[in-house]
Amino acid sequence: MFFETFKSELIISGFLIILFYLIRVIANTLIKKLGRKTGINDARIQLICRYSTVTLFLIWLLLEAFIFGTEAKDLALVFSSVFAVMGIALFAIWSILSNVTSGIIMFFSFPYKVGDKIQIHDKDFPIEAIIEDIRAFQLHLRQDNGDLVTYPNNLILQKAVTLVEKDAIDEGSDAI
Repeated sequence: MFFETFKSELIISGFLIILFYLIRVIANTLIKKLGRKTGINDARIQLICRYSTVTLFLIWLLLEAFIFGTEAKDLALVFSSVFAVMGIALFAIWSILSNVTSGIIMFFSFPYKVGDKIQIHDKDFPIEAIIEDIRAFQLHLRQDNGDLVTYPNNLILQKAVTLVEKDAIDEGSDAI
């Protein structure tokens, strides 16, 4: 009975799933090509691929709701309630969100790579270190004395940074 009642909706949903799968494959392929072309770490490439997949999934859910007859006013009520709760929660964790957003921006336009030695021009705490890893929330920087410094992504985009040495990692070093 269910299949007979929603036959056209299920057929459209099937085509939509195939379409979104193809879009996901194409988007992930393009992200991986761009990441490898610019020499970005594979872990960061996978992270951005996950972000794009989640975004596509949320768009798919929205379209599925319309396909099965949900009206815009009903969705507006649900989304306004969800966004009100999320707004309050996200205001409390805005720092984490700004670091994730900065991590995404750094994926596409950060001029420094893992292994580069950089100097961060911070008035209170200047740092000169080698980029050991670039994560979703922070950079891992290894100083000459061996100390590991985690530096938030949102701050690295706000500070002046100088490239001291390209590919500064010693081949025989166990620092990384």
